[in-house]
Amino acid sequence: MRYGYWLPVFGGWLRNVEDEHMQPTWDYVKRLAIRSEEIGFDLALIAELNLNDIKGEHAPSLDAWSTAAALAAVTSKQELMVAVRPTFHNPALLAKQAANIDHISGGRLSLNLVSSWWKDEAEKYGVNFELHDDRYARSAEWLEVLDNVWKKDNYSFDGKYYKVKENILQPKPLSSPRPPIYAGGESDAAKDLISSTCDGYVMHGDSPELIARRINDLSERRDKKGLPPMQFGVAAYSIIRNSEAEVKKELDRITNVQEGSSGYKNYQQWISGTQLEQQVSLYDYSVSNRGLRSGLVGTPAQVQDQIGEFEKVGVNFFLLQCSPQLEEMERFADTIIRAEKVV
Repeated sequence: MRYGYWLPVFGGWLRNVEDEHMQPTWDYVKRLAIRSEEIGFDLALIAELNLNDIKGEHAPSLDAWSTAAALAAVTSKQELMVAVRPTFHNPALLAKQAANIDHISGGRLSLNLVSSWWKDEAEKYGVNFELHDDRYARSAEWLEVLDNVWKKDNYSFDGKYYKVKENILQPKPLSSPRPPIYAGGESDAAKDLISSTCDGYVMHGDSPELIARRINDLSERRDKKGLPPMQFGVAAYSIIRNSEAEVKKELDRITNVQEGSSGYKNYQQWISGTQLEQQVSLYDYSVSNRGLRSGLVGTPAQVQDQIGEFEKVGVNFFLLQCSPQLEEMERFADTIIRAEKVV
């Protein structure tokens, strides 16, 4: 099992706690990335939103791509999985930028394709916001251009959304045949695109049983297309304590999101902008990406057992959120990662 984490570009993950002692600053994320490598974390996911989804749109947040470039220069082992949204980036220009960061990192860059959901953010930044399936149609063209300009020169493409003429991109990425591309989504349009074009599938938090269904679905789609197996990752919010009472106390602290709070505003818009397989409660929404549903909450032994259940169904890596991030990742490393190495 590989263990990754979400870089706290928004200053935290809790919609009901104003200050989580993890400010959205370069100093904090640099310290977190360097230390997380030392304690055994394999990858960092750097989310891309120009407005703050967690603390409210007037709160500060870090830019994903400039942060990724800077982290590439100060880390040495971690995979840097950077979120990218086709509606915000020309594919050939992003390919050039990503190839450069891949060289800075020594071949550790990967992409997490996100087909957008936040209408207000797009409009505030002057970006056209399209209907759900149109966004996936754009993403399909975007990926085709990206993949080809990474792999060959003098490439031309004439599509509905993008056009390039005899593109030349040098230097090519270090990663061969290209930097890995991950994506998530629960609609049929998303699953068809991901199974056809991506190297990995990243999922919102859910039980091992529900995750197993998604893994089986994507694996069957891949097999029918004659493509190699994918990597599968799951988002999870981690709470590890020594007793059930301590766990309950922490859960109560982080899940009392109130209507009207700064992190509540875009809840309904998020629901309307996505196509999920199941309804999301305000309890689920209290932390990002349905992380509590993965069940990495409990004593060390309970969390180890739950991780084992995910391993059985084919999960390859976790993307963890916790608060405060650095302190809780230290706890996770002490009780889970190091314990696995001893075994």
